[in-house]
Amino acid sequence: MARAANLDYPDLAKYGTLASLALLLVGAAGTTLGSGRLPGWELTVLLDLEIIGVLGIVVCPFLFGIALPLVE
Repeated sequence: MARAANLDYPDLAKYGTLASLALLLVGAAGTTLGSGRLPGWELTVLLDLEIIGVLGIVVCPFLFGIALPLVE
């Protein structure tokens, strides 16, 4: 069976994890620095950034570092 795409899984795992860490840091910094001054919808967006960042930190290494290389 021919490969559908030529993906570099270690790079995807590394950069996905770093991007997720950046989302987490931006969300945490924004929530901390603007907690009293920001409207509710902006605090919700920052909380969503934190949640997506944590999920990405957990999922990216498992998905691109373990699961996808095994099923290829």
